[in-house]
Amino acid sequence: MLSGDTSILKTHYDILGVKEDACLEEIRTSYRSAILNSHPDKMQKATETSYSEHGTGDRFLEIQRAWELLGNIQSRGVYDTKLRALRQDAIGAEDVTFEDLTVEDAGDVVEFLYQCRCSDYYSVDSLKLGEMGFVLSRGRSTISLQS
Repeated sequence: MLSGDTSILKTHYDILGVKEDACLEEIRTSYRSAILNSHPDKMQKATETSYSEHGTGDRFLEIQRAWELLGNIQSRGVYDTKLRALRQDAIGAEDVTFEDLTVEDAGDVVEFLYQCRCSDYYSVDSLKLGEMGFVLSRGRSTISLQS
C-alpha cells in the first residue's frame, strides 16, 4: 500500500506550472510570471494584514525554491533522478492480496503469480512461502494460505 499517494505529490514543476521536459527558457518564463503574480507587495495593500496570514508569502517562497532548484542544470538532474526513484518505489509498493494472484499447481509445488504494471510477473512458490511461515492447504478445487 502506498504510504502517500504520488498523484497528489506537488513537484517543483507543478509549482512553476511547467512540464517535466520543459526547457530552461520555459521554466524561466514561468518562474518570472509566477513570482510577479505572487509577490507579497503586489498581493497586499498597505492597510491589509500581513501577507503570511494569507499564505502568499509561503507561495512566493515555494516558487523561489522551485526556481533555485530547476534553474540549475546539476540540481535539476539530481532532483529528476530522485523524483523518478520516488515514483518507481510508489509503483512497486502496492498491496497484493491472495485473491489477486494467479495460481499454477505443478503437483508438489504451487506457484503464485501477479502481473505487474510493467507487464512482467512477480512470482513466489509454496516452498518459499513455507520458509516464511505460511501453510498451504489444498482442497478439491481450492487452495488456501494460512499464516
